[in-house]
Amino acid sequence: MCADATALSVSLHQSAPIPLEVELQCARGELLALIGPSGSGKTTVLRTIAGLYRPQRGRVLADGDIWLDTDAGIDLPPQARRVGLVFQDYALFPHLSALDNVRLAMMHLPDSERAERARALLAKVHLPGLESRRPDQLSGGQRQRVALARALARDPRVLLLDEPFSAVDRVTRDTLKDELAALHRSLDIPMVLVTHDLEEAQALADRLCVLDAGKTLQIGTPQEVRLRPASPRVARLMGQKNMLPATVEDKAHIRCAGERLAVAHLNGSRAGDKVTALVPPDCIALAGGGRGNVVKGRLTGVQPIGELTALTVELPQGTLRFRIGAREAASQALQVGAPIDLHLDPERIHVLHEG
Repeated sequence: MCADATALSVSLHQSAPIPLEVELQCARGELLALIGPSGSGKTTVLRTIAGLYRPQRGRVLADGDIWLDTDAGIDLPPQARRVGLVFQDYALFPHLSALDNVRLAMMHLPDSERAERARALLAKVHLPGLESRRPDQLSGGQRQRVALARALARDPRVLLLDEPFSAVDRVTRDTLKDELAALHRSLDIPMVLVTHDLEEAQALADRLCVLDAGKTLQIGTPQEVRLRPASPRVARLMGQKNMLPATVEDKAHIRCAGERLAVAHLNGSRAGDKVTALVPPDCIALAGGGRGNVVKGRLTGVQPIGELTALTVELPQGTLRFRIGAREAASQALQVGAPIDLHLDPERIHVLHEG
């Protein structure tokens, strides 16, 4: 990724009919995933970049060129924006072959070059030999590959992907994700992915943009957003469940689950503040060996999951869920209803406060 090249810059603002307060940037070679609940504005952002939606106020720049500037009265049509857009429902022409679906996107090239270029793109997305098949003769995964080849056929300056894997089965989805990751490494253009799948977003994206009610809440690497969410709302949108009420005692401790716990960072909170302690599952371990920062609870759930065992522990105020190795679980002879002590890593407890 070219760290010095912000290839895509988006600023969108409106009050109705869809509230928008969105600011984001995406560099060359970067994949930015937009995540958030249904109705959060993810697809509207994609449609605005593509020129399919015009907000009340907004500005979209690609490589320094202005695609949209409502203040200046600039709004380039979709065909002038050189955007590759992959829809979740493929949007292929059913009466055309795979080759012709791709060729149709190459109006910027001489006709004599289109067929060869289309074949090369179909090979790039692992569809050699299927050029003559129509969409109804292809599997869901193959149709999505044709849609991706068609998006690339425009030599796009920005690639947009709207829930590209939602219409295929799990096995096909995993294969397509691997192929997209490889494609991402080979392209030097900004890519924006809309997805509801948090695991997918964290696996594929260089950065995440968390949207809620049309507003940008946080942008950061997957690890930053997962382990250091900007607010309890972001934590919940990231699927975090281990959030406990706490009170700040001093510059290095909180009172949580009936215990005085050390924390490495207070995130701007002060003594006496009522806060929320985010306890990521990977900062929890069974207590032992004299380690401090221990909370006491009762084991209420033991669920084997292959090589791991999921544990649920009820605390005086709240619940913690985490996983340990199946061998460790067997060696501990864990029993539902039994008391259990947990060690919480002070470096990874994240203190959150509203506002």
